[in-house]
Amino acid sequence: MKVVAAVKRVVDYNVKVRVKSDQSGVDIGNVKMSMNPFDEIAVEAATRLKEAGTATEVIAVSCGLSSSQETLRTALAIGADRGILVETDAELQPLAVAKLLKAVIDKEQPQLVILGKQAIDDDAGQTGQLLAALLDWPQATFASNIEIDGSIATVTREVDGGLEVISMQLPAIVTTDLRLNEPRYVTLPNIMKAKKKPLETITSSDLGVDPSPRLKTLKVVEPPSRKAGVIVPDVATLVEKLKTEAKVI
Repeated sequence: MKVVAAVKRVVDYNVKVRVKSDQSGVDIGNVKMSMNPFDEIAVEAATRLKEAGTATEVIAVSCGLSSSQETLRTALAIGADRGILVETDAELQPLAVAKLLKAVIDKEQPQLVILGKQAIDDDAGQTGQLLAALLDWPQATFASNIEIDGSIATVTREVDGGLEVISMQLPAIVTTDLRLNEPRYVTLPNIMKAKKKPLETITSSDLGVDPSPRLKTLKVVEPPSRKAGVIVPDVATLVEKLKTEAKVI
């Protein structure tokens, strides 16, 4: 069974992002970048399937600038067998990424595609679902457990009311939640091995896909600072403030 794990290069989750002075976007100059945490979980899940003998090959795929090769090398160090970079300088949005991934999947013919449930930079949470629609494959989102038995995938997913267990026929799409696993620490020997693993670079035009954005970002601003809290002497004063100032009752 061949497994594809999609990864995205984002601003590291420990970095406090800054808005550009012209409010055109987030300033990523001289900012630490890393693999999207949910995608790291996806690569770990795919690697564990291979280690268990369920999967025969794990392919890490990323879309974006040439610097995304670094993110793919991290995926290779975790355990992916080879990487594919769809290089483009376009501002990628979920639909464009889904179309690019579909073109790669049509070529590679995997039985399972694992993605993070969302990226921490735009928090869109749409790529997995759009990809499933384009491929007309079954999907399981927000997965906290994955079990493969032959051509059937059984996925435990987190919903508002608790846990839901579903089974689906492969090929299928799975998006990962935080509780699926804890990604392994990437060791130096594995980083060195990753440098020798194959990494193919193709372009969006090679795949016949136009990744041009369909939406235009008009302005990006920081959220307003929260006002300081007020301590009230009694319940009556609290109720009065909720009526007159907050206007919630």
